[in-house]
Amino acid sequence: MSAEVMIEVEDLVKHYPVRGEQRPVQAVDGVSFSVERGHTLGIVGESGCGKSTTARLLTRLEQPTSGRVLIGGDDVAAASGRELAALRRRIQLVFQDPHSALNPRMSVADTLGEVLRVHRLARTRAAVQARVVELLDLVGMTRTFLDRYPHEMSGGQRQRIGVARALAVEPEVLVLDEPLSALDISVQAEVMNLLVHLRDELALTYVFISHDLSMVHYLADEVAVMYLGRIVELAPADVLAGSSRHPYTAALRDAVPVADPSTEAGRLPAPLPGDVPDPADPPQGCRFHPRCPIAEAACAETDPALVRLAERHLGACLVAQREAGVPPSGVGQGR
Repeated sequence: MSAEVMIEVEDLVKHYPVRGEQRPVQAVDGVSFSVERGHTLGIVGESGCGKSTTARLLTRLEQPTSGRVLIGGDDVAAASGRELAALRRRIQLVFQDPHSALNPRMSVADTLGEVLRVHRLARTRAAVQARVVELLDLVGMTRTFLDRYPHEMSGGQRQRIGVARALAVEPEVLVLDEPLSALDISVQAEVMNLLVHLRDELALTYVFISHDLSMVHYLADEVAVMYLGRIVELAPADVLAGSSRHPYTAALRDAVPVADPSTEAGRLPAPLPGDVPDPADPPQGCRFHPRCPIAEAACAETDPALVRLAERHLGACLVAQREAGVPPSGVGQGR
């Protein structure tokens, strides 16, 4: 029996108009993917690639320019009123910075209790407090934190409260937008292990967004690599770790530090030349070709589509497509 698809994104586009400019910023430009129930999709890429915009579109914090986001078959982008409120309970966002995501004037009890009262998930004061204690226990915290304020907690503790707040409405999907990047290295592993435990215990579906390929590989079943608003490679995490086909993915992988100090000392990964191009004026042809170490003449002319290179392995690279025996594609994405 085939697995149930929990999230389905179809040709998602988000363009931001710029005053005085004819060309909009192409933050997300034709992204498509699906996530099975109980699985994790990792989205990785440099700052400005569109991954955080994708997170806001999934949770309907922003309205897409075009395309569809389906949660359990229901279209988030087309929903309104009570239907939208119900869908938002099914998919929750955990923010990058736990300090700015929490109200500094609200205690932990107030922060979590407010969610329960707004969504009418607990009717009495006693029921609210009992559920708040349950949520704290769920994220590995005790009731001694009930009266604490954000400034009285560490970054890891604040992020656990952020996760508890998202779980308060009993969602089916969590979108985690760089949830570890603002934390100390010493607590990142603890929060990562908590996320794995919660996913397995509560049968949650995750979209985990990060710029760190090693973290994504640890948590994700599949990984989508984004560059300048598009997915350039999509494959199972173990496949991508050992045999990535896109040169941008290879550059991200080579930038991950090696745990062995002696190996790392003699390792000098070549940095990508140049900066990420202006998303309001992307390069002609392949968007990555100005920085690509293996670019050919055709790469400056042809905009590659995301096509199948092997079983469950998609890539948007003319060179990789030729090496895989796939006819080079030039239909582009989001066009």
